[in-house]
Amino acid sequence: MELLYVPLILLGVLLIIAGLLILADYLLGGGGERTLTINDKKEITVRGDDTLLNTLSDNKIFIPSACGGKATCGFCKVRLVEGGGDIRPTEEPFLSKEEKERNVRLSCQIKVRENMKIAIPEGLLDAKEYRAEVVKVEPLTYDIKLVRFKLIEPKEMVFKPGQYAQLKVPGLDVIRAYSIASNPKYTNEIEFIVRMVPKGQATTFVHKALIVGDEIILTGPYGDFYLREDSDREMICIAGGSGKAPIRSILYYMKDRGMKRKVKYFFGAKAKRDLFYTEEMRALEKEFPNFKYIPALSEPDPEDNWKGDIGLITDVVDKHTKDLSEAEAYLCGSPGMINACINVLNKHDIKKENVYFDKFD
Repeated sequence: MELLYVPLILLGVLLIIAGLLILADYLLGGGGERTLTINDKKEITVRGDDTLLNTLSDNKIFIPSACGGKATCGFCKVRLVEGGGDIRPTEEPFLSKEEKERNVRLSCQIKVRENMKIAIPEGLLDAKEYRAEVVKVEPLTYDIKLVRFKLIEPKEMVFKPGQYAQLKVPGLDVIRAYSIASNPKYTNEIEFIVRMVPKGQATTFVHKALIVGDEIILTGPYGDFYLREDSDREMICIAGGSGKAPIRSILYYMKDRGMKRKVKYFFGAKAKRDLFYTEEMRALEKEFPNFKYIPALSEPDPEDNWKGDIGLITDVVDKHTKDLSEAEAYLCGSPGMINACINVLNKHDIKKENVYFDKFD
């Protein structure tokens, strides 16, 4: 009988420890109801112990998060007004000194354990989750595809030319952001231009598995990279590869509205096989008199018989550009490409506040 006492004592100790942990969690905010206030005008009652990112998503407020909440993309930033605790080590690499001073945080790393107040861009309150059907998959080059989605529910996405949306890869905890390539006047359909990334889960899915008829979940629209319609400044657009997507959307929007602004569009590729939509851009030049398309190849093959500009796109921009002190620039590409373009634009006196881009890793 004495041997029974030892397991019983151990069981009792474990129960006491579990009870203390539950009590501590409750006292720290893990139990009961909390209030999450957004932009001082929307209140959400929170139960449970989830992250701020997931809590907002559960309440139909969709914060960009290309990594699905793993603290590897740095997209899901919000500003904490009250509550939230101290910055975690996982957040440090993604926050600038100025952001830390403003109490900007990664929403995927904050647990809602207390009453909190946050501030987010008003535009995020308009982002929605969409059921969409794939209606077209078209190869544009050997490693780039166009994908067109028809929206099922809701049936319309109203977006600004240049913004992006996110695609959820079914069966995987993977979300990726893609710029919208389509004309904003077609609100029932949106298009992505997706480049194959070696070992990329989302791009592998798009290129190898996605077929017409598939149903996909999208969220959006997102992004501060969009056409500034209240401006009449000359525009410099620079992109490469799938970066053509948002510039294409911007150009069609401008043409449809008869905008008279001057636009130079520099598109960089390695060889002729990396070019696409060239005929479409040339047709736009004829329909849109103030638009000039300047493709450039950095390493054309001999058989390309290339007669256009040769060199890095930054060198080509430098050659064709003069004073940009009263111009705007719209950039789409890798962070390295964008930084290189900004350096060139600065040589021509562009104002920092007139340079627009979204940095996708």
